[in-house]
Amino acid sequence: MIILASKSASRRAMLADAGVEFDVMPAAIDERALEASLGDVPPAQVALELAKAKAVSIDGGEVPVLGSDSVLSVAGERFDKPTSRVQAQEHLRYFSGKEMVLDSAAAVSLGGYVRWEHGAQARLTVRNLSEDFIERYLRAEWPEVAQCVGVFRIEAMGVQLFEKIEGDYFTVLGMPLLPVLGALRELEELPA
Repeated sequence: MIILASKSASRRAMLADAGVEFDVMPAAIDERALEASLGDVPPAQVALELAKAKAVSIDGGEVPVLGSDSVLSVAGERFDKPTSRVQAQEHLRYFSGKEMVLDSAAAVSLGGYVRWEHGAQARLTVRNLSEDFIERYLRAEWPEVAQCVGVFRIEAMGVQLFEKIEGDYFTVLGMPLLPVLGALRELEELPA
């Protein structure tokens, strides 16, 4: 049994589908304040620091706590989840024809100390999106994609945004699952 320090539906689904027993206790950290305190560090480092902060924010006692986060950047600019449908449209217009870089990270803490951490990166090339497609896409996917950095769910209609994806599927979903499972085996939380 582990504790997942995240309210992400995709992270919950990944762990459940992999047969990992877990409880959910979302981390209560101010992600934007932590990002601001990091200054101008690469997005991969931001994702890792957020994952570690989430993992250590929950007192799991003897139960391992898994924290995870993803940071999306396009043309060197970081993007958060859209705060409105209008902002989602703006993001999609900006992403059109560009490459997204998605850094996903995970960390496991035990007794309040980070015992393991890992980051992974995926590159997603967004095809040229028409205004008509953006409107139809958001009509079908909003408000679900409001909870998604990059305004997409790769496991749903969001796959239509892309012409090429380089990287691990689970990293695109928001957590480097295979390394996480390996870490849980090393910590003897899963059978080897």
